[in-house]
Amino acid sequence: MNNPMFEPRAQPFSAAQVAEENAAFMRKVYAFMAAGLGVTAVTSMLVASSETALQIIVGNRLVFYGLLFGELAMVWTFSALARKMSAVGAGALFFSYALLNGVTFAIIFLLYTRSSIASTFAVTAGTFGAMSGYGYVTKKDLSGWGSFLIMGLFGVVIASVVNLFLGSPMIYWMTTVFGVLVFVGLAAYDTQKIKNLNIIGNAGTDEDHKEAIHGALVLYLDFINLFLLLFRVLGRRR
Repeated sequence: MNNPMFEPRAQPFSAAQVAEENAAFMRKVYAFMAAGLGVTAVTSMLVASSETALQIIVGNRLVFYGLLFGELAMVWTFSALARKMSAVGAGALFFSYALLNGVTFAIIFLLYTRSSIASTFAVTAGTFGAMSGYGYVTKKDLSGWGSFLIMGLFGVVIASVVNLFLGSPMIYWMTTVFGVLVFVGLAAYDTQKIKNLNIIGNAGTDEDHKEAIHGALVLYLDFINLFLLLFRVLGRRR
């Protein structure tokens, strides 16, 4: 998720100016992230209420898996081409990804109760908000968490893929619990990293907007993955 284009530059600004610009920048990051989550939620509800759309998605595995691979391709494209893209292009790609994610999430609205979806979202928002807030305000350097969290993430992914063939309930719950811990940690770690990589003095520029959109995508992914893992525990079928 980290992008070398966002390297901090030494600038002769006072601590108060740095804090003020960082606060404004993070408000922009959270605004883009919230807008992306809104697009995903609205798209999911609209698709779930359309029998035609559901038949196309659920009735054809090629379409469903095509959507999943399309999401992966969008994230890869953003990471690979962020340096060359304009802020408008980056924003369009981010919201297209959020919309596509909403299409695949429609299955959740189809199979699970809306009350369990709402309660899981509330728990996710509270947990994510607390840890992201901690990452923003803490003076402790969280960079040491990075290697551990990335290794943990790879471990969760590998174990989850292996368990597709084994079907072990124990591995399923172990990956769920450990996955929640990983993304709780990433919420704090990524928030601090995004704030620290903000380029002071370029507020309002095209580059500043791209930084904010990139940060929003990172936090959006942390939130979505945390939601999906918590949903394994809190989700209730219709």
